Amino acid sequence: MSTHRSSAAEPWPGWTPSRAAQAAYGEHLVRIAELIPALLYMYVTDRRGLAAAHDDGQQGLVGSLVRSVALECRDDLLETAAVLDALALCHGPGSYLPRPYQEVTGQPPAPGVELRTDASDVASEVVRHDRKQGTSKTGHLPPALEDGCTDTQRDAVRAYVRREWLASQAEFADN
Repeated sequence: MSTHRSSAAEPWPGWTPSRAAQAAYGEHLVRIAELIPALLYMYVTDRRGLAAAHDDGQQGLVGSLVRSVALECRDDLLETAAVLDALALCHGPGSYLPRPYQEVTGQPPAPGVELRTDASDVASEVVRHDRKQGTSKTGHLPPALEDGCTDTQRDAVRAYVRREWLASQAEFADN
């Protein structure tokens, strides 16, 4: 058992987030650090449960599990997008991969570029969900990303996720 006490300055042992991540998420970086293993665990257990129910021929249980996952979809997307955004902020500002991306053999993208791109792609899924379901807490939804989108549009969906996630944390603290 680790004796490390998480703080915004060091959410995980040995991880000091960038100033950009600290500015964007502040004291909530501790929660971001807690979400990373929780999301990984949840992903594995949800898939294992669905696979076991399917293998056992329990269609009713499969349907129930799928409905449960669908109801949690927005929260999962938002948490994943916030985690990816915080990690991307630690790599500093920069460009994104073009959309659609076509890999060039022998030229892998830089880790920060790939991470920023993934963060914006998941953030765009939050925007799509909120537009369709009307679940935005902060309003002012940017457009979802489309092929040919700009870096500014990618930055906008990530900024939207930050606002939404921080609003969800404030709502959680109030309850």
